[in-house]
Amino acid sequence: MSGETAAPDIPSLFELVESRLGSRPRTELWRWSHLSTVLALELADRRRVVVKIRPFAERLSGCCRTHRLMWRAGLPCAEPLGEQIRVGTRIVTMEALVEDGGAVAVASRSSARSAAELARFVSVAPAAHEIGRLDPPPPWVWWDHDQGRIWPLPDDQPEDLNEHPGPDWLDAAAIRVRNRLSGHDLGTPVIGHCDWEAQNVMWKGDALHAVHDWDSVVALPEIVIAGAAAAVHAVVGGGPGEATIAQTARFIDAYQAARGLSWTAADREAAWAAGAWVHCFNAKKATLRADGGPVVARLAGGIEERLRRAGA
Repeated sequence: MSGETAAPDIPSLFELVESRLGSRPRTELWRWSHLSTVLALELADRRRVVVKIRPFAERLSGCCRTHRLMWRAGLPCAEPLGEQIRVGTRIVTMEALVEDGGAVAVASRSSARSAAELARFVSVAPAAHEIGRLDPPPPWVWWDHDQGRIWPLPDDQPEDLNEHPGPDWLDAAAIRVRNRLSGHDLGTPVIGHCDWEAQNVMWKGDALHAVHDWDSVVALPEIVIAGAAAAVHAVVGGGPGEATIAQTARFIDAYQAARGLSWTAADREAAWAAGAWVHCFNAKKATLRADGGPVVARLAGGIEERLRRAGA
């Protein structure tokens, strides 16, 4: 998902940081732009912090509240520094910089270990009703969107995917996945993380070091959260990708065991369907790009097996 969010001009941003944290930034360590603009800054008092700027959305208040509560509960993540700040049409948040160091492996750990940490995340998360609004979810998990056609609007570009027909097999796969999920009782929503890719789940040795990307907090049925994570947990680098079928299967098995759940065969199928929706959405969006062919080709090679396992 590409796109940039312009940061406020540096003097006013630095003034905002100083007013909130009591020390003025003296060095910009790095800057990254995608759906948000993220800056790492060293302050005059030598603290290192991260400032995130993104377009305002009501659901971000719930994301920020979840982040604070999960940090207090002991989940490894950056310490939030105060409340979110509304600046015109944008929201600014600040957090302590997680000093990753060379010992941190960005690459995914084993599927079972990644699944166990997502299970931990869901186990310690507050109840969905305590958080407030988290709707709408990001489109890669919004299979039941209310926009009237196959595909929801992308989160980072203006094109309507429905206005770009085909490939026919991909549109048909998305319909099959939506029908499979709509025909299953998915259960009560829980708080989870819908972008459980390897670059958002940092490790130090065999221990979880930090969970990142708190804008991806959602309130969705647990089957959907686990299935989506199973489909992408091995992805590194931010580009569209997927876990292999074997990795996906191991993740679903390990997640169910870690949470002590007794999923039926139909529940497991629904988890596969939720993961297939993520793949389908990413592949459909890749059709808009000149370099998106490999993403579509990878999915084409395995989609029928994924749909079979999804009972779709």
